[in-house]
Amino acid sequence: MKKILVAMSGGVDSSVAAALLKRAGFNVAGAFLRCYETPGCPALEDLGVARLAAAKIGIPFYVFDFRKEYKKKVIGYFVSGYKKGLTPNPDIMCNKTVKFGLLFEKAMALGFDYLATGHYARLEEKGGKIKLLKGKDPNKDQSYFLYAVKPEFLKRVIFPVGDKKKAEVRKLAKKFGLPNAQRPDSQGICFVGRVRLGDFLDQYIKPKTGKVRLFLGNGEYKEIGEHQGAHYFTIGQRQGLGLGGGPYFVLGTDVKKNFVTVTKNEKDLCRKEIIISGLSWISGEPKFPLRATVKIRYRHKGGTATIYKMPDAKYRILFQKPQRAIAKGQSAVFYKGSQLLGGGLIV
Repeated sequence: MKKILVAMSGGVDSSVAAALLKRAGFNVAGAFLRCYETPGCPALEDLGVARLAAAKIGIPFYVFDFRKEYKKKVIGYFVSGYKKGLTPNPDIMCNKTVKFGLLFEKAMALGFDYLATGHYARLEEKGGKIKLLKGKDPNKDQSYFLYAVKPEFLKRVIFPVGDKKKAEVRKLAKKFGLPNAQRPDSQGICFVGRVRLGDFLDQYIKPKTGKVRLFLGNGEYKEIGEHQGAHYFTIGQRQGLGLGGGPYFVLGTDVKKNFVTVTKNEKDLCRKEIIISGLSWISGEPKFPLRATVKIRYRHKGGTATIYKMPDAKYRILFQKPQRAIAKGQSAVFYKGSQLLGGGLIV
């Protein structure tokens, strides 16, 4: 009988994943990851709910303390990115280094055959190569966050709810009598929860007063206000600027000079070309030039683009139509239909 360790977050998706595997006859255990615990964060409540769900399903339950590693690998990555004026995605790094890094290695060391999670994504193996596919529910698909996971690890990963819609998962949770059947989905930074970005960054980066300047066109600017730190802002941001006479949109930031540049013309935010580096490929590197759909952030619907390989280990992406608010530090992820090919960081 195959042994499967399920990462249980306290949410309904991972609990249903564990219940489905248990009912399919596998030898299942649950695992909760202690990663980030401060006053106001939901970690201790999540742990209690996950423990109750495991007891209801009737499976052993582990708790792994990854707080030290998480602070270094995820929080450190997140904060250092903002210090450099980037817009990093902590969920991608969390999946790569913690869930499908530390936890995967722990599962294998304990003798489990597979690691399972509640991600809305699907996997197929053909000809010795693994394929990562979008989840069946287009509103919940989480494949974007998984592009950097090692393909050899994915061969021993299971996504039990990836072929289901969220409403179906809720119904199953109710049917199984799980204590979190109606629990709201978690939001915010991975393992940290819902928190205002500025409040989170204030713990690590000191505020610093600087100038806000309005782009007038033709290389001209006009100072129109002040801000408390260029690192707080990201490209395309409209809310929280504290400026009268708007709307304004963040066009760019310079953390060294501590400038925030805004525009009133939303078309200024649109770009057709980007450069990316640090590529990860799920099923091996394809041939170039490559025609694909490229997502530049999680909720981006994707744009048709041609990808060219450059001689310096970077890649040039040329979109068919201009895309709005492309931010350095975010990930550009490539799809062919429902298959995720790979992705990299926008530089």
